[in-house]
Amino acid sequence: MELEPAQEMELKILALQKPMNEIIERGDSSVQQFYRDATVFLTGGSGFIGKQLIEKLFRSCAIKKLYMLLRPSRGKTIQERLTSILKDPVYDQLRSKQPGFADKIFVMEGDVAELKLGLSEENWTTLTEEVDIIFHVAATVRFNEPLKMATLINLRGTREAVALGKECKHLKCFNHTSTAFAHATESRIENDVEEKFYPSPVPPEALISMVETVDEDKLNALTPNLIADWPNTYTFTKALAEELIRRAAGDMPVCIVKPPVVTSAYIEPAPGWIDMKTCFSSILGALLGAGLGLFHVLLSKQDNPISFAPVDYVNNAIIAASWDAAERRKMGDPEIPIYTVSSSRCGTNWKFLGDTLRTDELLKLVSPKAMWYTSLIECSNDYVYWVLTWLFHYIPGYAIDAIIDVLGVRPKGLPKLVKIYSKAYSISQVYRYFSFNYWIFKDDNLRSMIQRMSPADKVIYNCDVTNIDYTDLIKTWCVGLRRFIIKDNLVGSAASYNRQKYLLKYANYTALALYFYLIYYVLATILSLFVTIVGYFI
Repeated sequence: MELEPAQEMELKILALQKPMNEIIERGDSSVQQFYRDATVFLTGGSGFIGKQLIEKLFRSCAIKKLYMLLRPSRGKTIQERLTSILKDPVYDQLRSKQPGFADKIFVMEGDVAELKLGLSEENWTTLTEEVDIIFHVAATVRFNEPLKMATLINLRGTREAVALGKECKHLKCFNHTSTAFAHATESRIENDVEEKFYPSPVPPEALISMVETVDEDKLNALTPNLIADWPNTYTFTKALAEELIRRAAGDMPVCIVKPPVVTSAYIEPAPGWIDMKTCFSSILGALLGAGLGLFHVLLSKQDNPISFAPVDYVNNAIIAASWDAAERRKMGDPEIPIYTVSSSRCGTNWKFLGDTLRTDELLKLVSPKAMWYTSLIECSNDYVYWVLTWLFHYIPGYAIDAIIDVLGVRPKGLPKLVKIYSKAYSISQVYRYFSFNYWIFKDDNLRSMIQRMSPADKVIYNCDVTNIDYTDLIKTWCVGLRRFIIKDNLVGSAASYNRQKYLLKYANYTALALYFYLIYYVLATILSLFVTIVGYFI
């Protein structure tokens, strides 16, 4: 039986796992030995990076147990939340190999925005007695988060996590996840952003004290002046968190890992794995909309480099960084190492992305659930983008929503198209700063770490983004969106291809001709009516 194109692509990438899996089973690499029988504490385990980090730790390392900070939400206890989290497909492969892995995960109720991480005294003491490695991954990644909440989570939360780490009696490493864009300020546009600590615009403790005492309305009014060179509260508070670590860490073993835009998995645990929340708040949301024939306009600057990395490469770097930081410490290096994961050297830009998406190979990967022809117009002018958004999104959206509502055939839970388009437009404005500017993220420390890794660890914890086939990576994005978001089982590709290439393509041309003729007719009628009225009064 002939395989579908999407299935072929999935199998091609899955084949890359074979040598890695064989080496993992030996369990004797340096990084694996570093984690053997370790007790880990993780914040942010319910997030995109955190979920895959848990999966890779258990699949590749014989850790003793993992404590996970979790807060109850939406009427669920922390245990119920854990059960729900572990149902994610990211754990399917791990579950087949280690059915009892969840027995080693212990949830602790808490909240990174609270003092002492919201932990009880008993749980705090337990962690200080048992934990060997801390992964502080939790953060609010909302760019427009009010400064108070961004500070409480990203900055004060880091302070509390550092305080916990300093009390841990057996700590081998405090591993903090920051972002490559922490120092991607206006003053550094088109310049190097190095793996080092930069001067802090505000003393971290001063900002914490301010948000704890100043009225939030006043704080919001002060925010533009406070963040100044930074585009948003997210990158601003992540930058200050790095400075807080530098000041507060003391002799605690620590490292900082700075990923860029994190996309769906490339190779592991499954090609293209992504969760729903991350999909709709990232560039992959736009790709999903375009792949379903819903989105037709993208705001971007074609020659602008994009710095991104798949989540599996990011977590491989995070896991390896703890080992490397410990090795550097053994060699007498007192500095806190900062590792940036970046595709700056790989030549990926918006034009490459757009050109790849328009190839016939990508058309063969379009889901049979696509509602219309998958075309995309890239635009770098804000005014033109606004006009095109109205022409290709809002006006058709209002019309289709009206027809659906009149006929009463809207499926349960399906939001109005106009609401979807409004959110997409808002996201494009939030991301504009990053899609229209670029920075050269230096990754010398990461490259040095890769050179120090053993041949086995280079395979198990591959974090060298220069060996990624970026065309194949984009294809895995499409496969992952179909497998984990659209959920069409990767079947129907051939029929979808013929439907796109012939039926929908020409239906789209016909619809566009009629649509623009209608617009012309309406405008001509309005103009004629206007001239008639003016002539009557003259």
